[in-house]
Amino acid sequence: MTFQWIEKGRPAVVLAPMEGVTDAPMRQLMGERGGFTYAVSEFLRVTQEVLPAHKFRTHVPELATGARTASGLAVQVQLLGGDTQALGESAARAVAAGAPAIDLNFGCPAPTVNRNDGGATLLKYPCRIRDIVQAVRQAVPAHVPVSAKLRLGFDRMDSIHENAERAAEGGASWITIHGRTKVQGYIPPAYWGPIGEVRRRLGIPVVANGDIWTVEDFRRCRDETGAEHFMLGRGAMADPNLARAVAAELGVSVAGPRTLPFESTARAWAPLIERFVEVSLPVTGHPRYCLNRVKQWVRMA
Repeated sequence: MTFQWIEKGRPAVVLAPMEGVTDAPMRQLMGERGGFTYAVSEFLRVTQEVLPAHKFRTHVPELATGARTASGLAVQVQLLGGDTQALGESAARAVAAGAPAIDLNFGCPAPTVNRNDGGATLLKYPCRIRDIVQAVRQAVPAHVPVSAKLRLGFDRMDSIHENAERAAEGGASWITIHGRTKVQGYIPPAYWGPIGEVRRRLGIPVVANGDIWTVEDFRRCRDETGAEHFMLGRGAMADPNLARAVAAELGVSVAGPRTLPFESTARAWAPLIERFVEVSLPVTGHPRYCLNRVKQWVRMA
């Protein structure tokens, strides 16, 4: 089975990994909406213990169906942690469980994650980023891509240059850069300019991420970064038509009629929420889980 990941000359629109948001039901729904090239799973946290195979199959149920949602959207597995050996061995187990590609999370700003040697705290240690990427790269077969998701830095934006270079040295197939530091969290604005600087210098592809809420945002991000690959997160949750619109701007073929701007009305949201509940219940079995996710989704929109 072939997958399209990130490669030069083939623009891509990627569904961002968002803990507690882009779970398997949401990935299925976003895949049905169209426009995304692939999705990245919510992170699986790796401590000093190697994760067992069943953890991957439970967390990413698409592994049982060729690492694709029911609508055919490919899913990349994301790992988070700071233990080099455990991450390498866990990545190997993920691939054995069916993961076709591995992403490493060096961007999560959550305090609980950062206090436990994971996510954005590693941006303070560029050589550790290189070592972790290298360990995972060496642990999985050569045909399995390994990528890294970064922020501009922990508290300084110029840190992105060294961190990106170390990730590339470790063997990353591509990197995704969120245009904020860890300290900034999600406070506007995102800074796209440094992403463009890295893209022009680095020898591997760069995916631009952060504050793309509208097609106009996308155009400005593309102008500032020169990127051809983009990751959409909260903007795609707020506007379920955004991925299709961005794909059309990039010249990516999307089946179905031309995308119209999404009208954020009860009438427009009702069928989407109904469909989300429909695909969630077989996975979770808990109506309250669906209710909590719907509340979260509507607040984000």
